[in-house]
Amino acid sequence: MLLRKKYVNIYIILALYVDDMLIVGANMAEINKLKKQLLENFEMKDLGPAKQILGMRISRDRSEGILNLSQKKIYRKIV
Repeated sequence: MLLRKKYVNIYIILALYVDDMLIVGANMAEINKLKKQLLENFEMKDLGPAKQILGMRISRDRSEGILNLSQKKIYRKIV
């Protein structure tokens, strides 16, 4: 499931698959507000910045504005 909410010039994307959830957005205050709302209704853990989801490795270079997704581990497992 993919949910998207647009604020004034701000997007927050929430991706949910079974028991994995990823929240993405540029405004941390709004992301934290969303997480607080979710915690009021659901039992969940905040595992911090995402390093992996659904077998994809996530790496980022904030200073360069680069986000990389890698499926190398799954690829090696299949081969």
